[in-house]
Amino acid sequence: MDYTPIWVSLKTTLTATLFTFVVGVMAARWRYSCRKPYVGIVDAILLLPLALPPTVIGLALLLLFGRNSPVGQFLSEFGMTVIFSWEATVITAFVASFPLMYQSAHAAFQSIDPELLDVGRLFGMNEWQLLWQVMLALAWPGILAGVILSFVRALGEFGATLMLAGNLPGRTQTIPLAIFFYIDGGESGQAIALSVITLLISVVTLLIIRFPQTNPIATSS
Repeated sequence: MDYTPIWVSLKTTLTATLFTFVVGVMAARWRYSCRKPYVGIVDAILLLPLALPPTVIGLALLLLFGRNSPVGQFLSEFGMTVIFSWEATVITAFVASFPLMYQSAHAAFQSIDPELLDVGRLFGMNEWQLLWQVMLALAWPGILAGVILSFVRALGEFGATLMLAGNLPGRTQTIPLAIFFYIDGGESGQAIALSVITLLISVVTLLIIRFPQTNPIATSS
C-alpha cells in the first residue's frame, strides 16, 4: 500500500490549520472590536467559502494564481508558481477551512465580558497582551473547537485541491484524491484502507473537542 497520500495530507492539513488558527484568531479579534457599517459585508466575504461548492472555490483560486493572472505573473518573476504545487494544497485547505475557525473564534470572543478587557487595560496591558493573555485564555474551548473543525475540514478537502494542485502522487495527492482515483481505477481495497485511516483520524480528532467537557479537572475548574 502507498502511504504517501497520508503523509501529504497530514503535512498539508497541519500547515493549513496553523495558518488558519493565526489568521482566524486575528480576524475574529478585529471583528470583535469593529463597529463599522461595512462589517457585515466583510463577514459575508470571510464566510463565503462555506456556501460555495468546492469546484467554484477551486476555479476562483485557479483564476487568482494562474500563470496569466497578476498574482501568477508576479510570482513567476521570482521563479515561483502555485499551480500543481504542494503549496496549492495548503492554500485550498486553508481557504476551505478558514470560515470554521473564524466563526468559532468570533463566537468565543463574543462571550467575553468587555469589562474584563477594560480591567486589563487599567493594569497597563496593550491590545496584543489582551488578545494572547486574556481573550485566548477565556475563549480557549471555542478556539479549540475551531482548530479541530478546521483540521477535519482541511483533511477532507477534495474539489478545490484537485483543480488547483492536481493529482501528483507523492506531491499533491492527498487522501481524498487518492481514494477517488483508486475507486476510478478499480482498486477498491486501497480506497477502503485509506477511508478507514481517514475515519480513525477524524474520530480521534473530533473526540478532542469533547475532552475538555468530560475531563473532571477541567469541569471542576
